[in-house]
Amino acid sequence: MFYWVMKTVVLGPILRLLFRPWAEGAEHIPETGPAIFASNHLSFSDSIFLPLLVPRRMTFLAKSDYFTGEGFKGRLTAAFFKGVGQLPVDRSGGRASQAALRSGLRVLRRGELLGLYPEGTRSPDGRLYKGKTGVARMALEAGVPVIPVAMIDTDKAQPTGTKIPKLIRIGVRIGEPLDFSRYEGMEGDRFVLRSLTDEIMYALMELSGQEYVDMYATAMKERIAREKKNKAKEVAEAAQPGRAVPELEAVLDAGGLDDATGRPGPPGGTGTSGPERRAS
Repeated sequence: MFYWVMKTVVLGPILRLLFRPWAEGAEHIPETGPAIFASNHLSFSDSIFLPLLVPRRMTFLAKSDYFTGEGFKGRLTAAFFKGVGQLPVDRSGGRASQAALRSGLRVLRRGELLGLYPEGTRSPDGRLYKGKTGVARMALEAGVPVIPVAMIDTDKAQPTGTKIPKLIRIGVRIGEPLDFSRYEGMEGDRFVLRSLTDEIMYALMELSGQEYVDMYATAMKERIAREKKNKAKEVAEAAQPGRAVPELEAVLDAGGLDDATGRPGPPGGTGTSGPERRAS
C-alpha cells in the first residue's frame, strides 16, 4: 500500500510535475507475468524514476547500505526502502551473491517485475561498464525475459554526491524483451552466462548511446580512488619544507626565470635562476 500511495498520491505527482519524465518503448512492458528489467545505472534516482514510469509494481535489489544507515537521514532512507518493498542485497560476493539470487527468484516466481543493474554499481563517469552475469543466471533459472532499459540524463539531474537534484527532463528508453529460453538448463555454463550478459549490455549501449568500457565499474572506481590518493600524496610531499613543487622544478629545468619579466626563460637561457646561474 505504501508503494502505491507514494507512486500515485505523494511522490509520483510531484516528480512528474517537476521533471516531466518521458518514456519510449512502453509497449514492451508485459501486462502480466514476470520479467527482469536490466538497466544502466547513472544515479541514485534511477530506482525512483524507472518504477514511476512502469505501470506495474517493480521490486529492486538495493544495496544493503540503504537499509542500515545511521542518523536521521539513514533511518529515513531505510524506512523508505522498506516501505516500498525493496530488497536489501549484500554485494560482497560469494554466499551474498547466492542470497541475492534467491531473493530475486522469489520475486519472479510470484509473477512480478524485478529491476536489476547488471553493472553492479553506479557508473563513475557516465560510461557503460561490463555487466555481471547474475542477471543472466537469474533469467535462465526463472525462465523469464530480460527487458533492457536505458535511463537518460538522471546523472545530469542528480550526479553522485548531489543532495538536491537539478530540474531537468528525465527519460527512459525501454527495449524489446530478450528471450533466452533457447539456453534453458545452461545456467551453470559460465561461457553461456557471459555471452548472454554481453548481449544485454550491447542492447543497453544501443538504447543509451553510452560509450562502452570492457571492465567492471567497481574496478574503475578502485582505479580512480588510487589515482586520487597518489595525487594527494604527491601534492603533500611537494608541499613539504625544502622541496620545490613539480611546476617550479620544471621551470628551473627549462631555463629559469627571466631577469626582467620574472617569467620562465628559454631552455639554456641566462635568467637569474637559469642553468648558468645555478652552475656558478
